[in-house]
Amino acid sequence: MARPVKWRKVCCLPESNRFGPLGSPVDAKNNVTMTVDEYETIRLIDLENFTQEECAKQMNVARSTVQGIYTEARKKLAESLVNGEVLVIKGGEYQLCEGVGNSCGRGCRRHRRGQRFTHDEG
Repeated sequence: MARPVKWRKVCCLPESNRFGPLGSPVDAKNNVTMTVDEYETIRLIDLENFTQEECAKQMNVARSTVQGIYTEARKKLAESLVNGEVLVIKGGEYQLCEGVGNSCGRGCRRHRRGQRFTHDEG
């Protein structure tokens, strides 16, 4: 029997979900897809200066899970930059947090920007 999915807590969706060479079409041949939870590990670790352990606590997963997500996210960033491919952020096993007042920590971007997102956006 398969283990149930453990949703990764994400504070917000990216403002832009497509990056890459100007004028490049988004098709299966020249794009890299990064999941929202991979984006969140990059945001927390590289931008907010979280440790992997702090990131794991924020996302409500094990540190080893964060390590794997983060490694895959960095590989996708490198692939996009080095090969000139479009990076598209979408999908993944995540659920949006409810804001700082509801057990979200210091890296919560929803609280800072006052944004409200639903799981269906993005």
